[in-house]
Amino acid sequence: MYIDRKLGQIITNKLNNAPAVALIGPRQCGKSTLAKTVLSPIKNSLYLYLERPSDLNKLNDPEAFFTLNANRLICLDEIQRKPEIFSILRSVIDENKRNGQFLLLGSASPNLLKQSSESLAGRIAYIELTPFLYQELDHDDNMKVLRKLWLTGGFPRSYLAVDQRESFEWRSNFIKTFLERDIPQLGFKIPSKQIERFWMMCAHVHGQIVNRSKLGESLGVSHHTIQSYLDILENTYMVRVLRPLEGNMKKRLIKSPKLYLRDTGLLHTLLQIVDQNDLLGHPVYGSSWEGFALENILSSSTIWEPYFYRNSNRSEIDLVLEKANKRIAIEFKVSTSPGVSKGFYNALKDIEAAEAWIIAPIKEMYPLKKDIWAAPLWKIINHLQKQS
Repeated sequence: MYIDRKLGQIITNKLNNAPAVALIGPRQCGKSTLAKTVLSPIKNSLYLYLERPSDLNKLNDPEAFFTLNANRLICLDEIQRKPEIFSILRSVIDENKRNGQFLLLGSASPNLLKQSSESLAGRIAYIELTPFLYQELDHDDNMKVLRKLWLTGGFPRSYLAVDQRESFEWRSNFIKTFLERDIPQLGFKIPSKQIERFWMMCAHVHGQIVNRSKLGESLGVSHHTIQSYLDILENTYMVRVLRPLEGNMKKRLIKSPKLYLRDTGLLHTLLQIVDQNDLLGHPVYGSSWEGFALENILSSSTIWEPYFYRNSNRSEIDLVLEKANKRIAIEFKVSTSPGVSKGFYNALKDIEAAEAWIIAPIKEMYPLKKDIWAAPLWKIINHLQKQS
């Protein structure tokens, strides 16, 4: 089953305007499938999967290979398997002097692919592909689709599995492979059990303020080591670190970031949550919804700068989006009849929000007060995209 991805046309447009395009994101999120769909109508395109030895061998003499195929659009999948090639790509791009020469697929962020950013500066456009987003799925039954995606997460093989047990088993195997193969392949010499324990601890503090010292004490390492582990999971798209809103407000603010696992399916697997009943009865239920809704909003509305707000009086807002001095406040409530506390209204005044939204698993949007709305997830995503 193929589900059309919203980034397909964006990739095509970027290829028309840049010599190279890098499609990056976590393993198994659908990069190869999307790339092949983009390439299918392009005559004379060429796809190499660099985890296949026969394809990797074609680049034993990359200059000769690229000269032979100088007029083709070449897709290199799993480009992090051959990072030394970036310096050669630069000379090829400069010699051919045309757009749409290379489509590069990688399972690591630009921070881990420094060769690309350094060697191809001004020649490459980056596009991040996430697992399935709510807006990409069939919405004949909005609530059914939403709750399924929330439980299984958006990795295609997890979401499209025949049942919840198969989905859970796929995610368990994904976690095992990520720890035992992917992390070492990226050059990190960390025992898989150590990073597994850390990832599990991240699951237990999902949606909470990060206390690096406390996490370090639990693992028997320094807070600097914890930060390095956090950087690895962030740069491989497993976690999102949400920074606090700071500025000139005359309040004592919380300055540590909040931590979320980006895919709720992986969150639930690490916490042994198999089905909807497990989720409903688990302490992570509310923060799981918060992370799910937050990730869909931020992945669908990338031009806004995201923060959270909390001061020493515990007045707080889960998500603050900022653009051109405009601030939108978003609170996440898992209840189907959502309400907010006095602290939320105090926080709105602190940050001078232009509007506020309470996002809950509900079907219809309705006003709570002037410029404050309770709404389903898709409403706020549509609203933000219209303002892009």
